[in-house]
Amino acid sequence: MAFGLGVLRLAPRDFWSMTPHELFHATEGVYGRAAGPPSRAMLDAMMREFPDRSRDEQRQ
Repeated sequence: MAFGLGVLRLAPRDFWSMTPHELFHATEGVYGRAAGPPSRAMLDAMMREFPDRSRDEQRQ
């Protein structure tokens, strides 16, 4: 509601008549497209850079 009424400055009647699909596209129009999920290569790189701690390290 804050986005529709405050940012888009829609009248309540117009906000409540929007479909979720229309609201989603209005959000994209203001903020741009959301980033997609990370690729497998990006996940592998993050896992190398930030490895999980071993069980021994977790006990400390």
